[in-house]
Amino acid sequence: MSADNSELTISRLIKAPPAKVWKAWSEPKHLAQWWIPAPLECQVIKLDLQPGGGFETRMREGKGEFQPHVEACFLDIIPERRLVFTTALGEGWKPIEPWLALTAIITFEAEGDGTRYAARVLHKTPADSRKHEEMGFHQGWGTTIDQLAAFVARMK
Repeated sequence: MSADNSELTISRLIKAPPAKVWKAWSEPKHLAQWWIPAPLECQVIKLDLQPGGGFETRMREGKGEFQPHVEACFLDIIPERRLVFTTALGEGWKPIEPWLALTAIITFEAEGDGTRYAARVLHKTPADSRKHEEMGFHQGWGTTIDQLAAFVARMK
């Protein structure tokens, strides 16, 4: 956690150039392959990569129904470098009531022959940050980054 205890961060070096990691993030069919820790299945409903664009995913376990996972709004997009989304807003900047308000800043930085993929997740309060950490932030987000790395290794 950060000094004010309202921020969580995680980072990994992925053995692929930023363009390839970005492609895995920016195409719905690719994002669905790694965005949620296995064995859960991901369904990408919206992935409108522009400020104000909607970001919505659903998840399911086994043969059950898809359930809400993320509903958010993109705030900033710099292809192959950075994307920022918040769960406090939905598509078109519409205020929503999320189960956990956060803003995620995802960066893709060239490092050697790979990409330093980092997520900085801001919360409204230290209590919200602790709740997210206790829910398994590092394990969950770490697993998805590992899945992303494995996915890009298989991508053509």
